[in-house]
Amino acid sequence: MSETSIDPTSGRPVRKARDLGDLRRLWPFLKPHKGLALGWVVFLGLSSGATLVLPVAVRHMINNGFAGSDPRVINRTFIGLFVVALVMALATAARFYCITLLGERSLASLRSSLYDHLIRLDLGFYERSRVGELISRLGTDTELVQTLVGSGISVALRSVVMLIGATVAMIITSPRLSGLTALVIPAVMLPILIFGRRVRRLSRHSQDRLADASAIANETLNAAQAIKAYSREDTESLRYGQSIRNALSTARRRIGMSSGLTASVITLVFGAITLVLWAGARDVLAGHLNAGVLGQFVMYAIFAAGSVGAVSGVWGQVMRASGAMGRIGELFDEQATVSTPVSPTPMPGRAKGAIRFEGVEFRYPTRPETAALEEFSLEVQSGETVALVGPSGAGKSTVFGLLLRFYDPQRGTILLDGVDLRALALPDLRGAFALVPQDTVIFGGSAAENIRFGRSNAVEEEVQRAALAAEADAFLRALPQGYDTELGERGVRLSGGQRQRVAIARAILRDAPILLLDEATSALDAQSEAAIQQALARLEKGRTTLVIAHRLATVQRADRIVVMDGGRIIAQGTHDSLLREGGLYAQLANLQFAS
Repeated sequence: MSETSIDPTSGRPVRKARDLGDLRRLWPFLKPHKGLALGWVVFLGLSSGATLVLPVAVRHMINNGFAGSDPRVINRTFIGLFVVALVMALATAARFYCITLLGERSLASLRSSLYDHLIRLDLGFYERSRVGELISRLGTDTELVQTLVGSGISVALRSVVMLIGATVAMIITSPRLSGLTALVIPAVMLPILIFGRRVRRLSRHSQDRLADASAIANETLNAAQAIKAYSREDTESLRYGQSIRNALSTARRRIGMSSGLTASVITLVFGAITLVLWAGARDVLAGHLNAGVLGQFVMYAIFAAGSVGAVSGVWGQVMRASGAMGRIGELFDEQATVSTPVSPTPMPGRAKGAIRFEGVEFRYPTRPETAALEEFSLEVQSGETVALVGPSGAGKSTVFGLLLRFYDPQRGTILLDGVDLRALALPDLRGAFALVPQDTVIFGGSAAENIRFGRSNAVEEEVQRAALAAEADAFLRALPQGYDTELGERGVRLSGGQRQRVAIARAILRDAPILLLDEATSALDAQSEAAIQQALARLEKGRTTLVIAHRLATVQRADRIVVMDGGRIIAQGTHDSLLREGGLYAQLANLQFAS
């Protein structure tokens, strides 16, 4: 059972779990490793069994060895004790190996599955999520789960096995003393039941606060240039420090609750042992119990008490892992609203590139009150070059996003070669496009790897030809290791214009039938832009090309210019015809060319 409330710190909805059901989600990641789990269970039984034999050896030493003063009995007893200890040592080592490797493998499976799920979610999910928080769940939360599987579960189940075994042995050894022990069990379990749920809730809140801090750090460290340009170091440091203090405050309450739980359980357990030992000592003095049996019972009682203490100590860890698994489970519950249909329409070879929008209306999920496109209809012929122009917010980039099916329109239809985009498999659809975005994305690998991002199986010669066509070959060869030079995170070793040329080379290498250029030359100087325009002109031949540009000088060679405003098409034609018509395009042209 669960319910949802609003987190007072972040203002986001928080699901409150009422049991440990979230841990059931671990089963699919543990199931493939049954052999390790079975080995762990077997060695757990051996090590626990060997441990439970030790008190019997103690009783024999007390009753037969020391009391009878027979050296041979003492020798046999201590040899047996050593054999038991050896079995216990080997079984414990094997148990540790199995459970630790099980934890590592299950964590690897969990992280891989979670990343695979996240990377396939649509852009709407990333619009309402913070990347830093997602990284926290991939890192910190999964590590908590690994700790539980790799050690917490082992300690907990070993303690349960030892508790059951010691309890049975105590009953067999002395039913009367066992009865006295049973009277205090409810008092020992009570604090676990009362404090356990509170510990879990605080554990969940603690992880949320750490995720908030991680999100802030990810956001600001990735914007180091802006932070320094506006002298925001002190402000952002204070903001991050406050988020850490919030996490610390929650962690302090969780630790205090866990510590109180541990202290309560240990006090009650050893108080019970003291009471039982007092009663046992009186029985020995009265002749109702021999010293060896009392010694055996005492050891079993210590085993039982230690097991209860271990369970209470690991209970907080279980609660934290359960909370972490709940947060991870929420991500697994997210479903992509844009996905490949169950029975997709196959692409008949290479796409021709004919595009048609029919009465499309689209509103972004995060801005449902405003239509980004409204009654939008546009037809682009195969091989045609069409430029989209208009003020910011006119809906130009939205056209690209819908073509790539980052989103689906609320109304209307978009067709590629006469086929509804929603009927195509996403890899087939997106494979028909090459995109040069306004915000160039450069990864931390080498220059060659960044260009090969357009087509992973391209050979070195193809990569270099694409770079040459994009006017990138010269500066790439001048790098310390040439094409093998690491470009740094987000391409920090390159200028803005160089990054843009790498992105153009990537699109050239992709060799797709439809080319999408979103301000593809905005970061270039006049000389480089002229060269790139020639390269793009060669690239556009035989391809359908859609161009977004604010600088009208770059779109005059388009076959058709579509003027957009407020998510609608208000005019279209050639550069000269639109100038003669007047209107928005003529106003924009006069402003740009007059200057």
